[in-house]
Amino acid sequence: MKVIGVKQPGGLDHLVLLDKKDPIPEAGEVVVRWHATSLNYHDYLVGIGGIPVPDGRIPMSDGAGEIVAIGENVDQWKVGDKVMSMFFPNWIEGKPTLKKTMFIMGETLDGCIAEMSCLPATGVTKIPDGYSYAEAATLPCAALTAWRGLAEGNLEAGDKILIEGTGGMSIFALQLAKAAGAKVFATTSSPEKAERLKAMGVEDVVNYKEDERWGKTIFKMTGGGVDNVLDVGGGSTMKQSIEAVKIGGHIASIGILSGGRKGEITFPKLFFKHLRMTGLAVGNVEMQNKMIDAINISGMKPIIDKNFGFDELADAFRYQESGKHFGKIVLEW
Repeated sequence: MKVIGVKQPGGLDHLVLLDKKDPIPEAGEVVVRWHATSLNYHDYLVGIGGIPVPDGRIPMSDGAGEIVAIGENVDQWKVGDKVMSMFFPNWIEGKPTLKKTMFIMGETLDGCIAEMSCLPATGVTKIPDGYSYAEAATLPCAALTAWRGLAEGNLEAGDKILIEGTGGMSIFALQLAKAAGAKVFATTSSPEKAERLKAMGVEDVVNYKEDERWGKTIFKMTGGGVDNVLDVGGGSTMKQSIEAVKIGGHIASIGILSGGRKGEITFPKLFFKHLRMTGLAVGNVEMQNKMIDAINISGMKPIIDKNFGFDELADAFRYQESGKHFGKIVLEW
């Protein structure tokens, strides 16, 4: 079978096409024939060598495909079932632990840019009704992160939510929040993207390149701040996220885009606004199944910006680097 591996020291010119033996499932395992994957910032870091991985590691945490073989003692799946991956395939339910989260698709385990993979039967879920493989492949990382970020903020109808940018997670958060009856506000650097956000139901948009103190602006325009912020920039955005949230509000810290590994926090604001902050990375199988049930009820469909082929991973990452995308970037085969 064909796979794409990351050759050391990493970098988009070191993503190579390799041949590997077809996998054979052992007891408790299934073999999935993948048909699509989608790009996340985590995958990009693996691809460029920003996250160290063994030589030849197969990247990409997201995948959707069909089960083509089943090992012994597997009764929840049958050949032909359509499934999608889990970012943490060993985290089935409950709170995260080191043991549950140490295995990560496309990082500590081989990922989904492969014709086939062998996985624990408990490490995949169904896909939403009527979804194509490409649509389903957008969900396991970005959509589940958005779902959990909103859940940690105790989302209720009428809440005010702030999303940052127009990447896959932020657009999913917009869609999920709107489906729950929330009011969504957003930041972007592009007037064209601002218009698209408003067309999707965003109440108002602030251009963060034109307004460096956009957190204060959002606090004022919302009449005292938003209930929940999904912060994707880390150090580059957290100070403004704290400004934007209301007293007693919540911030879900879920990303480090734009070089935000380190940054400043105005601690008195954190204290005297009585904020709750949650650091989170994706979610578990139980959460993913609940999200899928919600998608089936709402009829939500992902926004796919651009499609690439199996052997165009480097080109897809370069497009991701450009920041031109609105929603998800997909590879399908």
